[in-house]
Amino acid sequence: MRRRLVLLVALSIIGAMLLTACKGASSSSAVEDQNVFRVGLEAGYPPFNWTQTDDSNGAVQIDGSSEYAGGYDVEIAKKIAEGLGKELVVVKLEWDGLLPALESGKIDAIIAGMSPTAERAKAIDFTDNYYKSDLVIVVRKGSKYENATSLKDFTGAKITAQLNTFHYEVIDQIEGVVKETAMDNFPAMRVALESGMIDGYVSERPEAISAIAANGNFAMVELTDGFETSDDDTAVAVGLKKGSPLRDKINEILSQISEEERQSIMDEAIKNQPAADN
Repeated sequence: MRRRLVLLVALSIIGAMLLTACKGASSSSAVEDQNVFRVGLEAGYPPFNWTQTDDSNGAVQIDGSSEYAGGYDVEIAKKIAEGLGKELVVVKLEWDGLLPALESGKIDAIIAGMSPTAERAKAIDFTDNYYKSDLVIVVRKGSKYENATSLKDFTGAKITAQLNTFHYEVIDQIEGVVKETAMDNFPAMRVALESGMIDGYVSERPEAISAIAANGNFAMVELTDGFETSDDDTAVAVGLKKGSPLRDKINEILSQISEEERQSIMDEAIKNQPAADN
């Protein structure tokens, strides 16, 4: 009798373990199984993405928050979600948390103004580009750098860029520059520029237009003798897990968005960005 009881207990334990394992396997693929498209972004890189307090201008509520995300990336994400026949869920994450969140399955895609650099492509897949821009430097209006035309004009200047981006790497192309510590996000760089902690920061043209629209004390410097970059550096694409089955379908959706429509969406994003993002 005792052996039989022990056997029954053992079988019960094994059954419970198998049930738990099945549940674990199910939960690990929950993102893929649900009829949602979970997109990760900073919500702090206008006009590509930002945070606001309501759903005006098509903003989408941030998952687990009372705040909303708006901007160019959000509009592109909405089109992709619609094309996939899924509900869009926006997940707000720090820049450095985007790749780990994608790889762990917390999100399905990164749509965050991310460039498909060769280094990033080692870890994740990218779709075709959904925007292309140029590098510029944002400076204070009236400073000696406002009328710069060449990288040489920034010799001795205190310049920074966002942490873990190629924007920060290209600063090394400026001879004699004072390369300040990289910063976590663009709002922080705007504050540093306004206060005089830095003389300028490297950005892409849409963000710079956004910055000068939000703050009349800023100016955008477009260099005739500027940074050397690759096409991938100055483009942005959707980031996906390696081997994601979504890639071909998303590329198909993106191919249906004309260049004119993309520029129109960006123009609207620049116009609609919250003034608080200065």
